[in-house]
Amino acid sequence: MEPFNPFGAALKHSWKAIVNLTVIVGALGYFVDIFDLILFPIVRTKSLMDLGVAADKVLPTFVYLFNCQMVGMLIGGLFWGVLGDKKGRMSVLFGSITLYSLANIANGFVTTIPAYAAMRFLAGLGLAGELGAAITLVSEVLPKEVRSYGTAVVASVGITGALVADLVGNMLSWRGAFITGGVLGLMLLILRIKVTDSGMFKELAHQNVSKGNFFMLFTNWTRFVRYLRSILIGVPIWYVVAILVASSPELSRSLGVVGVVNPGHAIASCYLGLAIGDLGSGFISQWIASRKRTVLMFQIFTLVTVLTTLFSRGVSAQTYYLLCVALGFSAGYWAVFVTIASEQFGTNLRATVTVTVPNFVRGAVVPITTSFLALKAHWGIVQSALFIGLCCLALAALSLWGMEETHAKELNFLEVD
Repeated sequence: MEPFNPFGAALKHSWKAIVNLTVIVGALGYFVDIFDLILFPIVRTKSLMDLGVAADKVLPTFVYLFNCQMVGMLIGGLFWGVLGDKKGRMSVLFGSITLYSLANIANGFVTTIPAYAAMRFLAGLGLAGELGAAITLVSEVLPKEVRSYGTAVVASVGITGALVADLVGNMLSWRGAFITGGVLGLMLLILRIKVTDSGMFKELAHQNVSKGNFFMLFTNWTRFVRYLRSILIGVPIWYVVAILVASSPELSRSLGVVGVVNPGHAIASCYLGLAIGDLGSGFISQWIASRKRTVLMFQIFTLVTVLTTLFSRGVSAQTYYLLCVALGFSAGYWAVFVTIASEQFGTNLRATVTVTVPNFVRGAVVPITTSFLALKAHWGIVQSALFIGLCCLALAALSLWGMEETHAKELNFLEVD
């Protein structure tokens, strides 16, 4: 008689999900996505100074270029999402990575700031479709019993792109780093040749139903609330990255951290935690058979790590980096968050939702950082960060409370008015 192994079946199913070609291609696509998002801030100073930008103008120029990229991502999120429901998930995976790759290669040859801005916009436009289309396709291709394993692998492998970006950005010239990112994207196209759309989408082509109609999300109150909840539960993730980790040099000084905190090391530490958290949250949601309880666990852990970080005084820089790892791990429910969005909506709107939701969460960085800077002038950096964080977590918890549990939900359904 074989000894009882409670994890035997789970490990067997998880391995099948991991070696699936669709999962591997989706994971590598998200890897390229994160690679670029992190590479740009890493090479910002040397690239701008090489283009003749004065030292005191580097930060405002970077913000301008970053905003061009974010506008591209917001527009791209809508464009690729609608395209994914109308023409297929693979049309997005091919089109988005091609645009991103060519834009990044061109970025390595720019000689002016306007050209740099145009390439950042096009790169953002391309990057916007990667994660949502990959999660949509993986959710539809894998059996419902193992969906979380697949999406967890996509997110966790993808986030390691940040670590590689840190390595490449510091080893190569800024032009070489951008070209490397573009070449990686083009190489990924070869792998995608053997991947096809899901059976669910192919069935949709023969049905007389509205596909990729973004406005359908606003014509029905219940559907709109579902969409809004799907966005709000992910906001704390980018609060952690954009406020606590991105502001680590200034925040650490206010907390009296002993030693100098390197922002690159802080970001790398956070993304290491995010990668571990994303893998863990996917497996946990599968083991406890609940998306909602998994997200709630990670939101509680986020609250604990935020409070621990903001009330830690006089710790060493090494300890602060460990706190960044903990912050990243606690916010590492990105995979489950995007999977929930995918599972909430019917096949004819699934790509539209799954592509736009993470991009709107990224876009939420603008009001979050704007509010943070406005409060910082009156309350100081620590109190402002704490208040903004509590607001983000409260909204996320309230949104989660009223959501439908979607673990192992059958996804072959449609959204109709």
